[in-house]
Amino acid sequence: MGERRSVPDVDRAAAARRAVERRRARASLKRDIATRVVTPQDVLGTAVAEADSVAGSMRVTDFLMALPAIGAGKRDRVLQELHIAPVKRLGGLGVRQVAGLSAWLDDRFPVTAPRSGRSRLLVLAGPTAVGKGTVAARIREQHPEIHLSVSATTRAPRPGEIDGVHYFFVDDAEFDRLIADGELLEYAVVHNKHRYGTPRGPVDAALAGGKTVLLEIDLQGARQVRAAEPSATLVFLLPPSWDELVHRLIGRGTEDAEERTRRLRTAKVELAAQNEFDHRVVNEDVATAAREVVELAQGVAR
Repeated sequence: MGERRSVPDVDRAAAARRAVERRRARASLKRDIATRVVTPQDVLGTAVAEADSVAGSMRVTDFLMALPAIGAGKRDRVLQELHIAPVKRLGGLGVRQVAGLSAWLDDRFPVTAPRSGRSRLLVLAGPTAVGKGTVAARIREQHPEIHLSVSATTRAPRPGEIDGVHYFFVDDAEFDRLIADGELLEYAVVHNKHRYGTPRGPVDAALAGGKTVLLEIDLQGARQVRAAEPSATLVFLLPPSWDELVHRLIGRGTEDAEERTRRLRTAKVELAAQNEFDHRVVNEDVATAAREVVELAQGVAR
């Protein structure tokens, strides 16, 4: 008979597994910080509220190094200025240290507050593969009172997409005509390949009829709408984590390896622009994300 493992051995194995899982969770959180999926202020807030959380167990040195454009020299200066020992964890900081670090983060990585006086023109944007189309489709199905704008595009339809429902699929000549005749509220080249644009007529007609209009567009288009209609309400859709965004893009299977690499590079740039928006919604669950967007729409319609 083989030698039976003692309880302490089993406990040690379980503890080792938990330690590995915790390290992986911290590594994932650091990627989320680096790619701006989460704000450093949110991470610090979680760490202070829950010292035993993944955020709370992260060393301050690792937290600072995960921040964009922060190197070892800057990290050491911040620790010295805030009187924080390098061995400290976020969840173990004192009240003054938390206040000092929070103020430094707000100065270095300001979070924009929602603007007041927003209109019923709602713009939903976010990084590639975050699920904008799926959330918008859910809203279309369950909330017919919200007018979902249909974009024009020069790309070919994907399996299951219907012309006039998901997009207006047009050729380059027709897209050029729409631009020349001023019939697009916004338009952009996406991923250096295809053009997308929002026909202006249906949007103006829906707004004039008292409806809330939802535009599901990319970052370039959102910026154009903001410039053309400064009162528009801007909503940024976030993935629950960077790892999940990568998984969704790969799992979709509609792009080759080169295209996936290009889109992930673009996604990092797009995530960095989230502070340009009035609201942020995390798309961990489609139904929940859709409900939050609808609640925002109902809020500006009152």
